[in-house]
Amino acid sequence: MTRELKQEVVEANKRLVSSGLVALTWGNVSAIDRQTGLIAIKPSGVPYEDLTSENLVVLDLAGNVVEGELRPSSDTKTHLEIYRKFEGVGAVVHTHSPSATAFSQAGKGLPCLGTTHADHFYGTVPVARALTAEEVQEDYEHATGVSIVERFEELSLNPIEMPAVLLHHHAPFTWGKTAAKAVDNSVALEMCCRMALDSYRLDPSLEAIPQHILDQHYQRKHGKNAYYGQGGV
Repeated sequence: MTRELKQEVVEANKRLVSSGLVALTWGNVSAIDRQTGLIAIKPSGVPYEDLTSENLVVLDLAGNVVEGELRPSSDTKTHLEIYRKFEGVGAVVHTHSPSATAFSQAGKGLPCLGTTHADHFYGTVPVARALTAEEVQEDYEHATGVSIVERFEELSLNPIEMPAVLLHHHAPFTWGKTAAKAVDNSVALEMCCRMALDSYRLDPSLEAIPQHILDQHYQRKHGKNAYYGQGGV
């Protein structure tokens, strides 16, 4: 686990605050070094302003702490399950951002209503099912991760094309290749949820964007012939 990757995790966690995604300590970011299989994650309950690369917790994929004196985030087992099953993921973010959490609490997926959404998420952002009483009692955070993976398998979703999920009764998770990109996806998800809520107020019968427009906007930014931005610059 490099110091550079740890610092990326610190900066990404602090950006949750500056981006307006979290209040109090309602969120966390982790990142994985795929070569070593080690994960750095925010320690539980530590204020973002106090976070440093020295007080991050480093774990292996089995959840064993290999570095750090503090308890890792209470959501650690969810992060670990995502890393274990979604191999292309390099970082995971959990927040309770207001609009995305509203969709989560209502158990409503986020349809793609326009091109802003299509630039980031290839279709409807799914809802993972509510957990059973037995799952909550046995291992709540691990079961949360299992429910996410289960939902993606049910819908045959590619987690790289759909880097977000809404947990019923809970809140969102996002991910990406880097910690910075995972936070970008949390910002995008929150903004898309906010715009969707406003759009539904204007027209409760609003339907999803036509597939050909969704395809165009997603592929021009993420497809093999993408032409959005400056390439390798």
